[in-house]
Amino acid sequence: MSDQQLTSKRIRQIVSFSAAIFLLFTLRLIDVQAVQAGGYTARANSELLNSSVLLAPRGTITDIHGIELARSVAAIDIVVDQVQISDPAKTAQFVAPFLGMNASKLLPLLTGTKRYQIIAKQVPPAMWNSLNSALTSFNSAIVKQPGGLAQRMLGFYSERSYVRDYPTGALAASLIGKINDSGIGAGGLESSLDSTLTGVNGRYLFANGAGTIIPGSKEVVTEAKPGTGVQLTIDRDIQWVAQDAISAAVKKAHAISGTVVVMDPKTGQIVAQASAPTFDPSKPIKNISVLRNPAVADSYEPGSVGKIITYSAAMEEGKISPTTVLSIPYSLKVGPAVFRDHEKHPTENLTTTGALAISSNTGAILIGAMLSHETLYSYLQKFGIGQLTGSHLPGETQGILHPVSSWSDTSAPTIAFGQGYSLTALQATSVFATIANDGVRVTPNVVAGYFDPSGNFTPSKPASTTRVVSASTATQMRLMMESVVGKDGTAPEAAIPGYRVAGKTGTAMRANGRGGYSGYTASFIGFAPADAPRYVVSVVVQGPQGVHFGGLVAGPVFKKVMSFVLEAKHIAPTAPSKIHYPLNATALKVFHASH
Repeated sequence: MSDQQLTSKRIRQIVSFSAAIFLLFTLRLIDVQAVQAGGYTARANSELLNSSVLLAPRGTITDIHGIELARSVAAIDIVVDQVQISDPAKTAQFVAPFLGMNASKLLPLLTGTKRYQIIAKQVPPAMWNSLNSALTSFNSAIVKQPGGLAQRMLGFYSERSYVRDYPTGALAASLIGKINDSGIGAGGLESSLDSTLTGVNGRYLFANGAGTIIPGSKEVVTEAKPGTGVQLTIDRDIQWVAQDAISAAVKKAHAISGTVVVMDPKTGQIVAQASAPTFDPSKPIKNISVLRNPAVADSYEPGSVGKIITYSAAMEEGKISPTTVLSIPYSLKVGPAVFRDHEKHPTENLTTTGALAISSNTGAILIGAMLSHETLYSYLQKFGIGQLTGSHLPGETQGILHPVSSWSDTSAPTIAFGQGYSLTALQATSVFATIANDGVRVTPNVVAGYFDPSGNFTPSKPASTTRVVSASTATQMRLMMESVVGKDGTAPEAAIPGYRVAGKTGTAMRANGRGGYSGYTASFIGFAPADAPRYVVSVVVQGPQGVHFGGLVAGPVFKKVMSFVLEAKHIAPTAPSKIHYPLNATALKVFHASH
């Protein structure tokens, strides 16, 4: 074979071999990129990529003007991969000062084989930035030393988190509530509206390189969806005045607790709802009982404020008018029991207005006796006694109203003057709001509407209404109730100069839970202006020591809160009433002569 033929043969062999090699590379490439692509991707992800939750912020709770009462503030969760920590003891000593922790308490969190361990929850972003910067500097310096690669401090990561912040502190705490350590509503509106406020978490991937997140490697797989915000009907400024007033009153009276509710009788909107004692939702709670909202969770016997129902029922049934004269004795025997007024007096000929003004128990019994048991019971139900208000506030109780079939000989007279059944402060407020609203009961509500993450606002549906008594009855009752704050009434302390005020005091014996009574419940509920009511303010103080009369204990709180409401809402004074119902038979003769 010639040299030329030999060379040609070798060239053909080289070409064939090269073609075979190229074919093998091509087949391998196809295998990698197509046939086994999924497997290699999964392997790469398992070795390089990590998946983490992208937390969603909880919806904001604001007052009626958009002032934040509860909000989610950006924070950081610091986590570690224990497997990557080569020297836990040394690492703990280095890291602890940045976290404000004791190294001995941090060490167990760094030791082990867990690939995911939270070592600090909801810390300020600045804390993570400081730690991360220190770790980066340390690792950069140590890697230049002999054996430095093995001495690096690796395995620290940050995750976006949120901390629940309550900018107004204890203000409206019993209403708003708080969240627990798991971020779930644990009381108040935070609990009842939890599903609305809670957002939907997302997910992101990041590349793990040498124990740290590779810059720019984060990839959001699913975006987090923030929770829906809630705008309340609460007015922060009125809430503050109500909280300050009831806290001072409870302290002064050495009372167990107190509650103030401010309501718009036409819409049912709760403008303020304050309780004392209160708590700061941003701080740990030792006793979970403080999460109860006493305005809806605690029921009590109303005492004389309950007489409004008895009088309204009798007037609606045509049994009395504001000037009906009754012979009012100091004591009255009904069945086996003897009932008395709070102050001894001779038998008096008073009008129904006069009997209401001095809060006569025997007068209320005489008026209640004009109604059948079934009729009295039906009006109690119409006013919402013994049933939930429909406010949907968490922990609400319906109170106690026994059926007529279980009434004893003394039930009707007792119920007539406000004992023998129980209600909540919100229910009591609703009773007076019904009279203020021309006899129409409106469902109390505290949520004005909702706003989505984009800020689009959706108002709540209008509250439901129920006709309880006629407008005529309500108007006459309002005129009668003005006498309560007059000089001859039981609550001159609740009068507001320049405004017509109507209301009723309550001084009830307080049930002790053992079948008897111990202490008192002092209350005053009223509205203003009396001729065109704009707001109702109810004040309830449980267990006052010493002076315990509703006019003296609760009346001043009403005056302080209502005075601020009238000023804040720019409600002008109205002209004095041209009608003043007489309080006794003698004054009635003069009244008839002048009319």
